[in-house]
Amino acid sequence: MSKILIIEDEAAIRRVLNKIISEENDSYQTEEAENGLIGLEKVLENDYDLILCDIKMPKMDGVEVLEKLKKVKPEIPVIMISGHGDLDTAVETMRLGAFDYISKPPDLNRLLTTVRNALLSKDLIVENKRLKKKVSKKYEMIGESDSISRIKTMIEKVASTDARVLITGPNGTGKELVAHWLHEKSDRSKAPMIEVNCAAIPSELIESELFGHVKGSFTGANKDRAGKFEAANNGTIFLDEIGDMSLSAQAKVLRALQENKVSRVGSEKDIKVNVRVVAATNKDLKKEISEGRFREDLYHRLAVILIQVPALNDRREDIPLLVEHFSKQVSAEQGIPNKVFSNEALELLQGYDWTGNIRELRNVVERLIILGDQKVSKEDVALFASK
Repeated sequence: MSKILIIEDEAAIRRVLNKIISEENDSYQTEEAENGLIGLEKVLENDYDLILCDIKMPKMDGVEVLEKLKKVKPEIPVIMISGHGDLDTAVETMRLGAFDYISKPPDLNRLLTTVRNALLSKDLIVENKRLKKKVSKKYEMIGESDSISRIKTMIEKVASTDARVLITGPNGTGKELVAHWLHEKSDRSKAPMIEVNCAAIPSELIESELFGHVKGSFTGANKDRAGKFEAANNGTIFLDEIGDMSLSAQAKVLRALQENKVSRVGSEKDIKVNVRVVAATNKDLKKEISEGRFREDLYHRLAVILIQVPALNDRREDIPLLVEHFSKQVSAEQGIPNKVFSNEALELLQGYDWTGNIRELRNVVERLIILGDQKVSKEDVALFASK
């Protein structure tokens, strides 16, 4: 059943719209509101799949109603109803997020086609949100320890801003998860998040990778190529292991942060970029600065917000939750029934020295899922997860 709200101050037009829509499909359920204020109240109190809204109305015109609707229920498609003199305004409402507009008096075929398309659009939006939540589970942060709770709280406060974030912590602790959550909870989540592992790119290629290059700028540059900063425009760039970046590349990153523009290798042309920078490192950058391997001015540009991700040894109380999470994940990947870990097995795992942090724990859980009994025992742990 699709619920459709008609916001229209002319009773005759409301009746016509109601009759046309109701008779078209038994699964269409319509409600009416005689002005924008009443319509907004109904939207706040009920769930609708589609809204038809007049433009010229007393108390609150349709443009203002649309703007408020897009703030409170952005996923609901809105079809604007325009009189002959409202066409310019109707076109402007499309820019503000209206799905479409129909003219008075409404053409039967045009109205029903627009309604069907709008409802289909709503279904697609809901499905996309469902898929996005499913994808987000890949980067789920598991844990209820004080340190993880503080990080989650920090992300909630910082994500909606454009503040630069520096994430620190040992290898394997999940710094990339923090970066992904910052992006997915931000207003930039519809744009890409581009990841760059600064430690994996040779120093002579890092500038080309980040900023692009023009044809002929160096041996092997056979054509113009955009860099990661351009690819991340309007989104987020995640500079992982930034402590391994060369000093020359650091200077260019600093300029990009200061001026919001980059230039490709071999070119003097500036390209404006709108990018949020999130960086991560397992190094002590202050020590790197004192030894001349990292620019202090870049550090202060990056470290507006500092997030320290703890080692697994410092959050052992989260190990049972992590084991349960990885157990379900690995079982699904391997196509085998999920296995339960005994309390004694969990206690044994909690006592280990996890030098490889969460990454090491996941590998151990995968080994135990494959080799252990249906209920993983402390004997299985001692045999297959021996340190």
